[in-house]
Amino acid sequence: MTSNQQSAANKLIYTEVATPIGALVLITSPKGLCRVAFGTMSQNQADLQEWTTRWFGKDTELQEDAGTLAPTVQQLEEYFRGERLKFDGELDLQGTDFQKKVWTALLDVPYGETASYKHIAEAIQSPKAVRAVGGANNKNPIPVIIPCHRIIGVSGDLVGYAGGLDMKIHLLDLEREERPHMNPKNN
Repeated sequence: MTSNQQSAANKLIYTEVATPIGALVLITSPKGLCRVAFGTMSQNQADLQEWTTRWFGKDTELQEDAGTLAPTVQQLEEYFRGERLKFDGELDLQGTDFQKKVWTALLDVPYGETASYKHIAEAIQSPKAVRAVGGANNKNPIPVIIPCHRIIGVSGDLVGYAGGLDMKIHLLDLEREERPHMNPKNN
């Protein structure tokens, strides 16, 4: 590996974006989007550094570069305007194999709909793992884009959300509203 390749391998790119649910920090690796954090970089600095060290190594740096993440920012803006039903782009999921299965299954829950933890457990062929699905859902590193806000209790109750129940309600309400300006290319 050349020094330029090694240098690139030890950097993750981030940017902050203002949204209707507050600031978000987006982080991408060379393989794809790997983290979305609620709040600003200064609010999340310690947590994000710990996460980065755990999954990418202690020598990994976070480098700000809004240009690299501009396509993701644009998709989030379209989503919050009600013009995008799902997100495009590569994801670089960091977690256990079980967590990755859960997070991948979350991507199949359609915009504007909800599913239960039990439904997700069944979808990943682990029908008795409802609590484990809840735990994995709680550890989703890419909220909003991987729609963990669409997951509810089997009784229909809104249960936990890393960003808080108010944010979960906001996202679900956003998706339930009529979208007269929906652009078919973004569906």
